[in-house]
Amino acid sequence: MCGESAMCSVSFEVLVHNPLNIFRVEVAIEDVNDNSPTFSNSALELDIGEWTPPGGRFPLEIAQDADVGRNSLLTYQLTNNPSFSLVTKESSDGSNQPELVLESALDRERQTSFELVLTAVDGGDPGRSGTIKIRVNVTDANDNPPVFGQDQYRARLREDAAPGSRVLNISASDADTGNNARITYSLGKMSAKILQKFMMDAESGMITLKEALDFEDTRGYTLLVEARDGGGLVAQCKVVVEVLDVNDNAPEITILSLSSPVPEDEPVDTVVVLLKVRDRDSGENGQVSCELSGEAPLSIVESPGGSYKVVTASALDREQASEHRVTVVARDRGRPALSSSTELVLEVSDWEWKAGDMRVTLCSGQKDVNTTLADVAPLWKRACDEEREDIPFKPRV
Repeated sequence: MCGESAMCSVSFEVLVHNPLNIFRVEVAIEDVNDNSPTFSNSALELDIGEWTPPGGRFPLEIAQDADVGRNSLLTYQLTNNPSFSLVTKESSDGSNQPELVLESALDRERQTSFELVLTAVDGGDPGRSGTIKIRVNVTDANDNPPVFGQDQYRARLREDAAPGSRVLNISASDADTGNNARITYSLGKMSAKILQKFMMDAESGMITLKEALDFEDTRGYTLLVEARDGGGLVAQCKVVVEVLDVNDNAPEITILSLSSPVPEDEPVDTVVVLLKVRDRDSGENGQVSCELSGEAPLSIVESPGGSYKVVTASALDREQASEHRVTVVARDRGRPALSSSTELVLEVSDWEWKAGDMRVTLCSGQKDVNTTLADVAPLWKRACDEEREDIPFKPRV
């Protein structure tokens, strides 16, 4: 659910009634070490020339662990062999790159190959592990591996870049001549998600986009690039691709609660509508403001967490307007800005007569001393027309 994020939480809002309000709840989810480190293949073959001097280093595959935090921190172990040892090199992203180190000179005439086992152990308690078999083939004649100009390259790509767009051109050099200096390029062992997005031209080293990007899904990728010469020697570098956000998501308005009809005697600042506004973009592209469009005694108030309340701004009067129609407009700060809207229809109901309300005799012309003639006259006429002696009346003080 949370992917590779070290911090994971689920947030939701609780709607309560009487009085109407909304509360935000956030639940933190902790990782459990339930995934073992894995390699993309069960076996790996390395070609090492017999002329390679002791101290030569050969990058090995980085294991993948689906857990996060300490549970995904990997260490590596190699089976004992006097000709080889293992070192790890910390990358800029914090991961450990295992490298096979040649400890003594090879002699193809004495031994043509070696069988080793590389073990990756995670940092969980208890720890979990995964292994890969390594076969080292001793070859002749190529004494210069390819060399990249940098260990790490960076590229930036807008999320609306079309498939086929160029990302970056990588090149390596080789001091050898002939076939041993002929370099081919490829993407190294990585997750299927990355390999679906990018491809690399084996001859030119050009990296291009295969599939559309989505900043809201993934904000960056780290590609492992390999250069292999004609003699089988390999060099690696990393390409960090940063995905740039584009304002491609309009705000989304969700009505959480709508109180309609509303009695006309409700006090000012009564909450009548609860809204949730969300924009999936980031930065200014995801910053939203809301306003009401239309003539109505209503106003909109922002609450924490992207919620809004529509409240009464002045007293309601059903005799003047039995219904109010307003439009909620949500607009982000992108350039150009995107907006969305939804219409609210609020009915006003007549205030309810309650037991204990004072009663006045209308047809006889009597009225309470606390009322005014303007209050009594409409009720007086309606009572007399209906030939009723008394009707409830709530005097105005």
